Amino acid sequence: MKSGSPLLFRIALAWLVLLSPAAVAAEFVIDAGVMVPMRDGVRLATDVYRPTKDGMPSDERLPVILTRTPYGKSGAARAGEYFATNGYVFVAQDTRGRYDSEGVWHMLTDDGPDGVDCAAWIGRQPWSNAKIGMIGTSYVGGTQHALATAGAPELKTVIPVDAMSNLGYQSMRNAGAFEMRFWNWIFMNAGRGSRAARDPGTAAVLKEMADQRFDYLQNLPTRRGMTPLRLAPEYEAWLIGAMQHGGNDEYWTQNNIIDAPEKYQDMPVYLVGGWYDSWGGNTTANYRALSKTIKGPVYLIMGPWIHGAQGGHAHGQVTFGRDAAIPDELAWRKEWYDHWLKGIDNTVGKAAPFATPVRIFVMGSGDGSKDSEGKLVHGGSWRDEQEWPLARTVYTAYYLQPGGGLSTAHPVGIIATTAFQFDPANPAPTIGGNISSGNDILLQGGWDQKGGPHVWNFQQPIPISARNDVVVFQTEPLETDLEVTGEIEVHLFASSSARDTDFTAKLIDVYPPSADWPAGFDLNIGDGIVRARFRDGLKEEKLMKPGEVYEFAIKLYPTSNVFKRGHQIRVDISSSNFPRFDVNPNTGEPLNQQRRSQIAEQTIYHDGQRLSRIVLPVVP
Repeated sequence: MKSGSPLLFRIALAWLVLLSPAAVAAEFVIDAGVMVPMRDGVRLATDVYRPTKDGMPSDERLPVILTRTPYGKSGAARAGEYFATNGYVFVAQDTRGRYDSEGVWHMLTDDGPDGVDCAAWIGRQPWSNAKIGMIGTSYVGGTQHALATAGAPELKTVIPVDAMSNLGYQSMRNAGAFEMRFWNWIFMNAGRGSRAARDPGTAAVLKEMADQRFDYLQNLPTRRGMTPLRLAPEYEAWLIGAMQHGGNDEYWTQNNIIDAPEKYQDMPVYLVGGWYDSWGGNTTANYRALSKTIKGPVYLIMGPWIHGAQGGHAHGQVTFGRDAAIPDELAWRKEWYDHWLKGIDNTVGKAAPFATPVRIFVMGSGDGSKDSEGKLVHGGSWRDEQEWPLARTVYTAYYLQPGGGLSTAHPVGIIATTAFQFDPANPAPTIGGNISSGNDILLQGGWDQKGGPHVWNFQQPIPISARNDVVVFQTEPLETDLEVTGEIEVHLFASSSARDTDFTAKLIDVYPPSADWPAGFDLNIGDGIVRARFRDGLKEEKLMKPGEVYEFAIKLYPTSNVFKRGHQIRVDISSSNFPRFDVNPNTGEPLNQQRRSQIAEQTIYHDGQRLSRIVLPVVP
């Protein structure tokens, strides 16, 4: 094994020992920059964190915690130290083509075979007992799924957090629309950690491009060879290909767990997601698929979190109470690993957060006041469940009514419509939601649906409901609390003057006016979209006949929320949600190859024959 500089770490720790006898327990050693060969000869940069005993690396064969990351293995230092000082070897590896690793980066497709080769290498090392647990969030969670579907005998358990999967369903493509967070991801990461960024001049050009993302957003579509992204060809190739490929077919096979759960390795799996995370729908979908297919056991926890923020309790403009946070994220992961990798009889299967297969945070029990940081106190509490969706769910249709109402009563009348214009040059803005990447471009979590300086493309301080291209349907103030927990879908009957267009839906918890919120607070709960050419499924594109009425199914993200007495349930219908999703030009041209756009005349039908509705999973 090629070693890095373990001596330096021992010297530093020796000084800690002189200062505090307790520091002896924190001693560990790092073999940094080990170049591990893959089957094709490409070498991947790897750091190995090992416990020490009496100042020397331990010769005990230990279970291994593995993370494979495109963000630079040095970012795993805290986890490495933690596990190396708690009875594990910790291995952090740069994925192919990223940071110190050789090869050419591809989006996840190499991470199955590379992960298998890495696991086999770990299994041969003298410090390993050939039992591996994986750790990581987002893309790093995706590398867990990639290895789990590729199969490696050394892999014994995974904890994928907000993990990339089912890329063609509700992920990179969402019912045919492209999730622009990945446009943002490419623009940000093409110039840092990439092969191209190893040249300082190229890195500077790509950083300038990333800094000008707002301007590039106003000049979509991004075309091959027409931006500085051409200097990072593998990143440009992936982005252009992904934005042009809308159907869910073999192009998106990697990490497709929904369609092939039988390929997933049978082992304990702990799925972690959030109601405001971009991968929340896939996290619950993976639970449904895997819990029926593998013995596992498979566990699921869903909190009120945004992407990768399980340690937080306030997301966006909203606070859910300090109990919403997991205060020590490494400690509860260690509890899981201790049970499955070391055979320790602990809280797994007995106490929170492992008492039952499913643990959810039910949002909405707060008093609606404004806290000291100016956030809405939406509140909530944890609840243990045995399954997902909940067996006691009562799926209840709320029908879009003439005049903008929303109720469980069937609308009457032969014809009732609401029409609006959708101008791709002026799309409805994104104000919060299920977003994982974007920073200043995309707001994450719960937000009052109102513009302002914080919304880069809607800076006027007016509610989004004031826009003519947002059609609002809402209930009367509720007479009793209503819990909505589960999967949500909108069925919309609509026509368009265009051959292709989009329809979007958003579920909103409407707070009434109060002393703290004189105008009320319109809290986004979940959203969704459908691209019309994929209305009959994601395998085949079918353009519309202008003026013909079609039924569209819009899948929203799952949630658990109590709509309190006096609140209103609201559904917003529009044809854009930008830059959460790419904007449909309404021309029917091939995806991401348009040169034109046109205004579309959209008509929603909500009468006694065409029952446009949202189906809410009501929990008695």
